[in-house]
Amino acid sequence: MKSKRRDFLKYTGMAGLSLASNSVLGRLATDSDDSINLNQKAFFSQDSLQKQFRINDQIKADFEMAKNILKPTQKQLEHGLELHKNSLVIDAYGFMPRAAYNGELINTALNAKASSLEVQDMQEDMSMTRFVLDKKEREEFENAWEASGVTCIIQNAGEEGNDIKRLLKRLSHFTYATDMMRDFVGKAVTPDDIFKAKKENRHALYFSGNGVPLPGEWVSVEEELRYISVFFQLGIRMMHLTYNRRNVIGDGCAEKSNGGLSDFGRSVVKEMNRVGVIVDIAHSGWQTSLEAAQLSQRPMVASHSTIASVNHHIRSKPDNVIRAIADTGGYIGICCIPRFLGGTGDISSMMKHIDYVVKKFGSDHVAIGTDISYTSSFAAEESRKITASKQGGRTRWEALWPDDNFKESAQMVQSMSWTNWPLFTVGMVQMGYSDDVIQKILSGNSMRVAKAAFK
Repeated sequence: MKSKRRDFLKYTGMAGLSLASNSVLGRLATDSDDSINLNQKAFFSQDSLQKQFRINDQIKADFEMAKNILKPTQKQLEHGLELHKNSLVIDAYGFMPRAAYNGELINTALNAKASSLEVQDMQEDMSMTRFVLDKKEREEFENAWEASGVTCIIQNAGEEGNDIKRLLKRLSHFTYATDMMRDFVGKAVTPDDIFKAKKENRHALYFSGNGVPLPGEWVSVEEELRYISVFFQLGIRMMHLTYNRRNVIGDGCAEKSNGGLSDFGRSVVKEMNRVGVIVDIAHSGWQTSLEAAQLSQRPMVASHSTIASVNHHIRSKPDNVIRAIADTGGYIGICCIPRFLGGTGDISSMMKHIDYVVKKFGSDHVAIGTDISYTSSFAAEESRKITASKQGGRTRWEALWPDDNFKESAQMVQSMSWTNWPLFTVGMVQMGYSDDVIQKILSGNSMRVAKAAFK
């Protein structure tokens, strides 16, 4: 038995961590699998459940921070890590690991008087695709995926807003990455592709557009809606109705007027239902969110949000909106942003939001949509290479955020690290949830909604 334990720890890169000190980061299985009875265990082969990865100082420190906040018993920790390893795990809205910029190239561009837009495009392209060809960054990228235990991310593959060219530019980066790295992470075209990725020990991205593509020609309602199906054909499976500001569809969450869906917005929801695109109201105002949920004929979501009854914030949702979402068969995804969570702003606060939904609305209507990513541990090193001055710009149009007094700490951010996904499962074990309930939250609810929209 001890030999088997040593082999597993060696295989997963965890041999140097002491079980005596309760540091079991990366230990995603117990000594024997004979005693467990997990719903998804039989579906996935043993080869699909274990893969070698390297634990860097950043991942280890983040894990220890979160574990020290949760303070699970050894039994809870071991069961949670084992359950996470054996489960299909879907980030209901997030970002795949990001590469560091090439600091030298950015510095050269700045010295050559590159425009702010050119530099922004360079940085975006590097962070979203550099790991395709750079060996060091690819190792970082793959290690973060394996440490997280996440199978699929419903990936922000668009940009805030409705401009088609901007949306296509962002989508191109993720299309390129998944085309070039499909043996490790590929584009999931259907919900079944997500299951297939888990079974084959791969990962997947299920694309979210982050905005409804609108040509802005205003010839007719029908012509203005036609790019929804175009982007669906390009792989987009979810779209925000709004970001923080008001648009022609409805009010964003930062608009004080809290207006509802426009007449055109009602046509957008109906067209998304028809085409098979999931309606996402994560950034929409409360009245727009409510009316969209009341109108939608298919399950819809607030993919990365929080609970207003736990912490009142513009990005939270009140109970009447959550009930309306649940009535569609949808869910609210709890995010990892400390100021949205409020309270202690750490992993324990996140658990309170999850628990509120489970107790008030049922376990069928909550998921985890982190709204964060892992950033390469080489980022600081590359940033030091950028010595040329970068001209500051005005606040982006989309970034309408009210001032608040919330003080975000390093402890909060560390505990909510994207690679701490296994501890999210441990936290749910601590709350006494059954394995079935936890697996609904980890992926079952996301898959149910994805399948219902895709029909």
